[in-house]
Amino acid sequence: MSLVKSMTGYGRAVETVNGREFTVELRSVNNRYLDCTVKLPRSLSFGEDAVKQAVKNAISRGKVDVFLSVRSEGAADVKVTLNESMVAGYLAAMKQMAENFDVKEDISVSLLSRMPDVFTVEKPEVDEQQLLDDMLSVVNKALAGFDAMRTTEGKALENDLRSRGQTILSLVSQVEAGGAQTVLDYRTRLENKIKEVLASTAIDESRILTEAAIFADKVAVDEETVRLRSHLEQMNNMLTTGGAVGRKLDFLLQEMNREANTIGSKCTDVRLARVVVEIKAELEKIREQTQNIE
Repeated sequence: MSLVKSMTGYGRAVETVNGREFTVELRSVNNRYLDCTVKLPRSLSFGEDAVKQAVKNAISRGKVDVFLSVRSEGAADVKVTLNESMVAGYLAAMKQMAENFDVKEDISVSLLSRMPDVFTVEKPEVDEQQLLDDMLSVVNKALAGFDAMRTTEGKALENDLRSRGQTILSLVSQVEAGGAQTVLDYRTRLENKIKEVLASTAIDESRILTEAAIFADKVAVDEETVRLRSHLEQMNNMLTTGGAVGRKLDFLLQEMNREANTIGSKCTDVRLARVVVEIKAELEKIREQTQNIE
């Protein structure tokens, strides 16, 4: 049995691995499908697909944004060397320029440092696989916190849906009781009218009774309420099974709304019509909550 999870969540992890401090943040909002955006520093761009796959392994729906940064401890990773011969060449050329053209000699370290090839920058070779493994270990820790938050919110959503389902069942019972009484009242009124008509005119009584039965069938909502109860039971079963049930619940709600609309169209009693409106209102609240479920 899996757990129902919300599509909205947040997770963060900061950890130093092999001399590098990784910071990972994940945020997600509702979305029909999985849409993952990863923002990495250029030095880690080779790991984008691996991060997306890690997210895909943990999440099935939602718009997920992943932000990852890395900071090396100390400056040992990069070696900068002064190209002395190049500086000497620039310096001599500048002095010659000042002498030949009779201009003020204004040479500074700031000026020389901006000249091409004054410094040689050496970066150590990077083991990309090791770097990727280190990065993913922190990504997975952020995902764990992210998943815990989604699970907590998912439980709250599940409880709300179950509660509203019970409310709808209670309202359905009112419709069933009131609907049966409406049919009985109609049959009584029709029988009285038939007696009045038969008292003065020879009319085929069986035909009248047939028409009464047809009308009674039209206003009866037994089949719809049975299906609505069945759908509510399916909803509870889905919530118990857990996992990525959001889409299934969305489809099931369409079916429940269809049954509620049919019941509403058959209601001839104002009081029952109001009960149906309450059912629809609860279904709409369930639909809104379902949009948050993975």
